[in-house]
Amino acid sequence: MPFIVVAAATAAVSSAGILAAASTTLDRVERIEGLEGALSDPVGDVELYLVVGSDSRAGADPTAPDFGGIGTEADVQGPRSDTLMVLRHDRRSDQLALLSVPRDLWVEIPGRGNDRVNSAYRDGAATLIETIEGNLDLPIHHYLEVDFNGFKAIVDAIGGVEMCFEVPTRDLNTGLDIVAPGCAVLDGVDALAYARSRYYEELRDGEWVRDGTADLGRIKRQQRFVQTALRTSVAAVLADPFRVGGVARAATDALAVDAELDLVEAAGMARLGGAAMTTYSLPVRGETIDDKSVLLLTDAAGDMLAYFRGDGPPPPVG
Repeated sequence: MPFIVVAAATAAVSSAGILAAASTTLDRVERIEGLEGALSDPVGDVELYLVVGSDSRAGADPTAPDFGGIGTEADVQGPRSDTLMVLRHDRRSDQLALLSVPRDLWVEIPGRGNDRVNSAYRDGAATLIETIEGNLDLPIHHYLEVDFNGFKAIVDAIGGVEMCFEVPTRDLNTGLDIVAPGCAVLDGVDALAYARSRYYEELRDGEWVRDGTADLGRIKRQQRFVQTALRTSVAAVLADPFRVGGVARAATDALAVDAELDLVEAAGMARLGGAAMTTYSLPVRGETIDDKSVLLLTDAAGDMLAYFRGDGPPPPVG
């Protein structure tokens, strides 16, 4: 989800002065050094971005309304990747596609053996990149990450994101609490509670019914949120170009990217997602290994991964 920021930050392309100011601010985004050996050099028209939402509690505000549902660094055993997505950009056609990787996917982590993919982040961004490349055979060309606090700041900077709900909805673990059906503008706190939800419940016929798909259901909701947030960010800045500065400042504090990524160029690409972006979920099946509930790739994953590599046609959506 980090690229919703750079999309908004350059939406007002008609104003060169504002764009220049935003570009100057974005130049101060944290650069992660030492990823050169893990990242691949682009070959052909397809470029892949690994987009990571980390579950880092660093800098968590104990006075924040969602602090009880997030906690501190002491409450979590080592940092993990809470969200993993691979963004595919075809530089010739400018088509975008987003592949969600479930965090419970069972993989081989370099130097550590087998575990869930989200734990690869504990050994650093380079190990996470190598894990994705080695297990999915996807050449990762660029890397972006944002933590919980950064995500909330981004959503607030674009004025919130409107999401619609058929029935009252909640997650007692994350603090999501939609009390009435209809559309609501989610601020940063509510948006994070929605995006993180694995125990998603809906009030139907007077009873709370839990979505039993856990991480897979969460992926669908995250993809829906990403597409809506992209449209929201672009529309917000076009309606008020002077919002660019605030969005860019939020991005500066929230994002960490590889040393070679051109943020303004990436923003121009990400803006395309406000109009159309195809989303995919990695085909998986449930399994229990070492007393852990994990996910394994199915045979259908081959065609999807070939498409993201640039070696095959787009698979069916759905």
